[in-house]
Amino acid sequence: MEYLDTLHFCLRLDQEQALKAGAMEVFTQLLVHVSSIIRAKAARDIMDLSVPLDGKNRACSVNTLPALVTLLDDTDADVRAKAAGAIMTITITTEGKKTAISSGALPKLVQLVNDHCSEVRLNTIKAITTLSESPDGREELMKSVEDIKLRMSDDSAAVRKAAEIAVKVITWLP
Repeated sequence: MEYLDTLHFCLRLDQEQALKAGAMEVFTQLLVHVSSIIRAKAARDIMDLSVPLDGKNRACSVNTLPALVTLLDDTDADVRAKAAGAIMTITITTEGKKTAISSGALPKLVQLVNDHCSEVRLNTIKAITTLSESPDGREELMKSVEDIKLRMSDDSAAVRKAAEIAVKVITWLP
């Protein structure tokens, strides 16, 4: 597990070398590990790897998003939080949005808006915001905008701010 922590700090400095070495594929395989600690750290490291465009594209091409979407149902809050964070990072791109939506991310993310863990709520709402930039995402999320509005009075200031932004993006009309 210490290796994953060491890699986390290295990945914050240079994702390109790790991507060339096949790190996205390795971390994607670790998303199904029996240990929730390893699943959470793998999702965190995928988020780090997905900061550059090449990482987002690689995550889409090696089917990382479907595995991350599955983790949104995990019993461990840290796993759910890190999976939502990775989804948020990958779905900045159009391909990421399409892949996440087709993988069933939206209903699962909407369910997590009221999670007991503030980090899960924050990353979930941020992921919802990126997905609502897609016409298909916006259309589906309009059905849940009232649930997201409730988070505008969350105990966490960061969640409140994220919910305000999400509602603005979801309800935006061209």
